[in-house]
Amino acid sequence: MSGPGSSSRLGAYLRARREQVTPEQAGIPGGPNRRVAGLRREEVALLAGISADYYLRLEQGRDRNPSRQVLEALARVLRLDDVERAYLFEAAATPPRTRARRRPAERVPERLRHLLAAMAVPAFVEGRTFDVLASNSLALALSPRLRPGENRLRSLLLDPEERAFHADWEGAVAGFVAAFRQSVGDDVDEPRAVELVGELSLASARFRQLWARQDVRRLSGGTTVVRHPVVGELTLHRDKLPVDGLVLVVYYADDGSPSAERLALLGALATPASSVG
Repeated sequence: MSGPGSSSRLGAYLRARREQVTPEQAGIPGGPNRRVAGLRREEVALLAGISADYYLRLEQGRDRNPSRQVLEALARVLRLDDVERAYLFEAAATPPRTRARRRPAERVPERLRHLLAAMAVPAFVEGRTFDVLASNSLALALSPRLRPGENRLRSLLLDPEERAFHADWEGAVAGFVAAFRQSVGDDVDEPRAVELVGELSLASARFRQLWARQDVRRLSGGTTVVRHPVVGELTLHRDKLPVDGLVLVVYYADDGSPSAERLALLGALATPASSVG
C-alpha cells in the first residue's frame, strides 16, 4: 500500500496504469527488446505533450500540482475510462495527510433494519470496505457468507465455498478488488482499510496481483450467476443503493424465470427472521 498523501497515491497510480497500456495500443512500435511492461515514462510524457523530467517528478511525488490540462492528457494516453479518470483527478487533488484518519463506526439505522426484514428478496447492508453490517433471512439462505461480521472481499478471496458459489469467480474477484480501491479512495491509509489490505496481501497472491494493478471500478450493479448448493444455479440482478452513507445490496431475478422460481423455493426454505446485525 502506498504511503499517505496525494503525491504517493498519484505516482503509484500513474506507474500502475502505464504498465497496463501496450505500445501497440499507444501507436508505438513494440519490438522484441523492450524490457518494461507497458509504456516507458518518456513515452507517456511524449504522448501527453509534457517533458520527461516533469512526468518523472509526478511519478516520484515531487510535483503535487499538475494542471487540469496535464491530467486530461495523461488520462487520454493511459486510456482511462470515466471512473479511472475521476480517480486520477481525485488522487491529484487530495492534500497530503500526516496521519491516517479513523472514521466513525458504521451503524445501521433502525428503519433500514425494518426495511431489510420486510423485503422478499435477498438483501443486506455493507460498509465502504465491504463489511456486512446487517442481513435479512433470504440473504443468509442465499449465502451464509452474507451474515453480519463477514467481509465480502475477504470471503470472496479466502473462502473456498465462494469460489464454487460464483460461476465467474475470477471476474467477481477482479471487480471487487477494483471497486474496493474506488470505494476507499483517499482513505487507503485508514486503519480498517490498512488492516484488510494487509491481511489479504499476506493470504492471497491473487489479491496482491490485482491490488498492484491499481484498477478502479464502481460495483454499482449488474447480473451475476451463482451456484446454490440446494436450489441450483441462479441468475440474479444486483442493485447497490446508497442509504445514509451505507450501501443496501439487493438481489432479485427476472419475473417468471427459472431463477425466480428457485429464489421463491429458497425463500420457503429460509428461516423467518427479522434482519440480523
